[in-house]
Amino acid sequence: MAMSGGIDSTVAAMLLIDQGYELEGVTFRSWDQVSQACMDKETGCCSVDSMFEAKAIADQFGFNHQILDIRKQFESSVIENFVSEYLAGRTPNPCVVCNSDIKWGEIIKKADELNCDMIATGHYAQIIEENDRLFIKKGKDSTKDQSYFLWTLTQENLRRTMFPLGGYTKDEVRKIAFDKGFVKLSKKRESQEICFIPDNDYRRFLRERVPDFANRFGPGDFVDTSGKVLGKHKGYPNYTIGQRKGLEIAVGHPLYVTKIVPRTNTVVLGTRDEVSSKVFYVEQSNLMRYKKIEDEIEVIAKIRYRNNGGPARISQDGDMLRVEYYNPVDSITPGQSAVFYQDDYIIGGGVINRVES
Repeated sequence: MAMSGGIDSTVAAMLLIDQGYELEGVTFRSWDQVSQACMDKETGCCSVDSMFEAKAIADQFGFNHQILDIRKQFESSVIENFVSEYLAGRTPNPCVVCNSDIKWGEIIKKADELNCDMIATGHYAQIIEENDRLFIKKGKDSTKDQSYFLWTLTQENLRRTMFPLGGYTKDEVRKIAFDKGFVKLSKKRESQEICFIPDNDYRRFLRERVPDFANRFGPGDFVDTSGKVLGKHKGYPNYTIGQRKGLEIAVGHPLYVTKIVPRTNTVVLGTRDEVSSKVFYVEQSNLMRYKKIEDEIEVIAKIRYRNNGGPARISQDGDMLRVEYYNPVDSITPGQSAVFYQDDYIIGGGVINRVES
């Protein structure tokens, strides 16, 4: 049982115990400078206090608990990817990388060591089996559904995974905690911060992490989509596709970042229409519901966690997937995850590689 000391993993453990499972609790120590957000997001990258809370909960329910120190792996995988993606002019999704490389990568190793058949987490998602394929279904609570972050899980991962909270709403989970006597835990607030950036300022994080950042990634040109210079920016890693605020450029109408060109340290600005696209390509794809895509299929394509998605069609194009929305969509961003659904079921997902103008 992956435990963060927060409400979700705690209630998940309660439910499994009530169902008769024998548990081994594991809490990750992945980052030394973490925030309260770690305890609330169920990321597994917990503060010292939450590690003790997780252990106390395990002791209270009578199962073993240990801390798994994966700081080196977290650094070389999640942190390095986060930094290198921004320096490549892309916008990464660290939670997706953490799930594939850390949460399921490291915890399955520990499960094997402990002779555990299954692993469980506090994610709000469900696992379905159909035609010998395992795939993820959205959680019951649409406001808490975390399926978007789980598209990287392989068939082997899914076969050994349990999501005890998938059929519950957050309010129901809070009530279970309250009824079991965990009153304080049931009222704990949640945060949407990246666990290793407590102030949510990725620009500050890059400045502190990258040697000589200001000189290496200094001012460059803002240009419009025709190439006309509009002014100076503060260094391309400080901007993301679709950004409007903080550009400090006045032309009489709103401008948005439409493209980032690291090679020339150029940031392209355009109108709302120019930041919208219909076609993009996805790399590193992982299919769940189907073993492969034979022909073009209809899906709902979701390109951000806080995004409802839109109708699209996907098809295989060499080693990438080609995605075409029926209607233009704002700010399709290289580096972000694109996840494909049919109804509430994940078909698969991948990392956005490039966008057609």
